[in-house]
Amino acid sequence: MTTPDIGTKAPIFTLPRDGGGTVSLKDFKGKNVVLFFYPKDNTPGCTIEACDFNKSLKAFDKIDTVVIGISKDSVKKHDKFKENFGLKFILASDEATDICEQYGVYIEKSMYGKKYMGIERTTFLIDGAGKIAHVWNKVKIIGHVDDVMAAVKTL
Repeated sequence: MTTPDIGTKAPIFTLPRDGGGTVSLKDFKGKNVVLFFYPKDNTPGCTIEACDFNKSLKAFDKIDTVVIGISKDSVKKHDKFKENFGLKFILASDEATDICEQYGVYIEKSMYGKKYMGIERTTFLIDGAGKIAHVWNKVKIIGHVDDVMAAVKTL
C-alpha cells in the first residue's frame, strides 16, 4: 500500500501501547497528532529521533499537538526503551504491521545485498480534523523535529 495523500483522512488505528492499555487515533480528535514510524527501539538512529521528540514535548503540548511513536517492537520493548531514555510520549506497538502497512511505511529494504521487510522512517502530521496535513518520507533525523514543529505551527 502507498502512503496516504495529504488532505485525506488518516487511517484510524487502535494499538497496544507502552505501560499497558491501548491508544487510538480517535482519542485525539481536535488535536494535532505527530505520528512517527521508526524501525526499532534502542538503536542509534531511532534513539536520537525519539530523544529529539522528547526534548520538544512541552513545545508540542503548547500548540495542542500529541506525539506518538510506532514500531513493530513489543510493548515490553517499548517500556524498556522509555525507561532507558526517559521518554514521555506514547509508544504504540504494531507487531503485526497492519497499521504500518495502512500508512505505507512497511516496505522491502535491502542491507548488504539481503532483502527484508522493515519500517521506513516516516512521520505524518495529522490535523485536528483527522486529515493528513504533512508527510516526511525517508526521514533524515538531524533537524527533523524542528521541521515538524514548523509545519505544526502553520496549521
